[in-house]
Amino acid sequence: MNRPTTTDADAATRARAVQHLADRWIRDALATGKPADGGSFVCSPAGLWLALAAVAAGARGATARELRALLGTADREAGPAVTAAARELALTGALGVATRVWSRVPVSDAYREGLPDIRFDDGLDPAAVDAWVREATGGLIEALPLEVTAETLLALVNVLVLKARWEKPFEGWLTRDRPFTDASGTTRPVATMTKGVPLADVWVVDGTYVVELRCTGGEGGGDGARVRFVLGAPGASAGQVLPAGWADRTTGTHPDTDLVSIALPRLALRTRIAVTGHLPALGVRLATSDAADFSGLSPLPLTISDVVQEAVLKVAEEGVEAAAVTVVAMRAGSAAPPPQRVLHLAYDRPFGIVVLPGGTDVPLFAAWQADTPSGPAHT
Repeated sequence: MNRPTTTDADAATRARAVQHLADRWIRDALATGKPADGGSFVCSPAGLWLALAAVAAGARGATARELRALLGTADREAGPAVTAAARELALTGALGVATRVWSRVPVSDAYREGLPDIRFDDGLDPAAVDAWVREATGGLIEALPLEVTAETLLALVNVLVLKARWEKPFEGWLTRDRPFTDASGTTRPVATMTKGVPLADVWVVDGTYVVELRCTGGEGGGDGARVRFVLGAPGASAGQVLPAGWADRTTGTHPDTDLVSIALPRLALRTRIAVTGHLPALGVRLATSDAADFSGLSPLPLTISDVVQEAVLKVAEEGVEAAAVTVVAMRAGSAAPPPQRVLHLAYDRPFGIVVLPGGTDVPLFAAWQADTPSGPAHT
């Protein structure tokens, strides 16, 4: 198997590329529309980057230049970048990463060789694809979020899945109904978890509070994922708040307080996003037109017909579960302590969630809870 070499600088460059995609996608598309009822959404910038960059490995000419401007890579160098990025993410405990291609048209040998970790299947059986999605996500997503038709000649499918426990779970007996005011100004009671958080894990970036909770590495070992809950000023938008979740924590400042507690709603978000309509706003036009050049992928002319992502995120007392399927189709005492200042962060209005791998600030998942949270069943 080919093993692309990597350095810390290479990894940082790839992380910035995913962050750039996340910034643009959320700011220019997701935050301007309503991909889910009430304005809430969950997405996977890392999943979209891996899927589009894998397809971009077969792009040439102007099509490659267009995709490189968005993804930071395209053409022949994209294969090693995708392979290295996926392997880096897979080092995070309890995180699964997989990409697979089903094709009814010839796929060039050079393209296959440039993506050594991707399985290629001849033929395109919708039932087989659905079964793989269901198995790969552990049932979190039941089927491909796209109908495979006779016009679908190739489908590249990326899966990211995380099922992780908090290093320090919330105490279930502390969960109780507390008010949450949604983006429309309506206040309703929702099941809300509470706990204290070390001050070192709380910081402020441009007026946005960031609280980081860590997950265990699971049975497979490795560093656990990190989940950042980001709370902006009242009325702040997803595009203004979410980027603080993948900003370098050294750019933030710790609040002037002694103790921090948080009140966080249990939640379950699921979103299906038709990314195809977002691509023009992200600067990608040729790849979806008849002028597309994917000659590095197949000797037959191909164009991107659909890019669809389905993502799910569940946050509860014990831990976090998240999955995304992205498809690119072509067509604290003994003595009395002194008085302490306590910062209580109540996530009782629209807030963001960003899930990061153990070692880099790559946004695996990003979510915006704008409407009243609907929490997962308490176990």
